[in-house]
Amino acid sequence: MEVPVLDNIYKHCDNHEITMGIYLDLQKAFDTVNHLILLKKLNIYGVRGTVLKWFTSYLSNRKQYVTMKNYESAFKTVNCGVPQKLVLGPLLFLIYVNDIQYAVSDAKLKLFADNTNLFLHDSVLTKLFSTANTCMSQLCDWFKVKNIKFKFG
Repeated sequence: MEVPVLDNIYKHCDNHEITMGIYLDLQKAFDTVNHLILLKKLNIYGVRGTVLKWFTSYLSNRKQYVTMKNYESAFKTVNCGVPQKLVLGPLLFLIYVNDIQYAVSDAKLKLFADNTNLFLHDSVLTKLFSTANTCMSQLCDWFKVKNIKFKFG
């Protein structure tokens, strides 16, 4: 069982270590999900055959439009992203990003929907900053591959 965040921080404090938390808010994260990457991941996790075809159909040829007061835009095909208002959207997004834990070394990542928290610990402040810079560089590379933009929370 994984140790809760606060317990982990207290444990490191007891060991005279400094804890750094970096909070990232993934911007328009649900809208940026690459369908091909998601479908490949579903296949890797054992979703195959009819069920994978259903997910492919579910994600393909989606259309959306905008309404504002009395104006309606034309329908546009959506080539990426997952619906946010349905139960499946957040689940598919989490499947899409669940390998983020392998993007960084020497860090604890916590995911909650479209927020990512990174926790680092060290007794030497300069080493902690160096580790943070390395981890952020690794995360930036991972986000770039996934086409996800973030801001600090």
